Amino acid sequence: MKSTARATEIVAREAALFIAQEAGAESLITVIRAESVAHGERVLIFVSVFPVEKARAALAFLERQREAFSNHLKSHTHLRLPRIDFMLDNGEQSGEFPKN
Repeated sequence: MKSTARATEIVAREAALFIAQEAGAESLITVIRAESVAHGERVLIFVSVFPVEKARAALAFLERQREAFSNHLKSHTHLRLPRIDFMLDNGEQSGEFPKN
């Protein structure tokens, strides 16, 4: 269990580095935390997006970059690669998107 927690920390750190390198300047995407589910088969990476109006576009970007992020993990870590999913965590937003 300890190794799963450590691997999850590594994935979160690498996600933050990857997003900092790859994301544009239209929004600020911050990795909040990561959670391992399904015995380490999946890792949920929770991000906050500012401004909130850009959340949908930011999540779509992260979804498109999932394969590139997996390649980043392969080249920067020695982990058995889990499936990665990005989730919105803007505090009080509770996963809801703005209505505009």
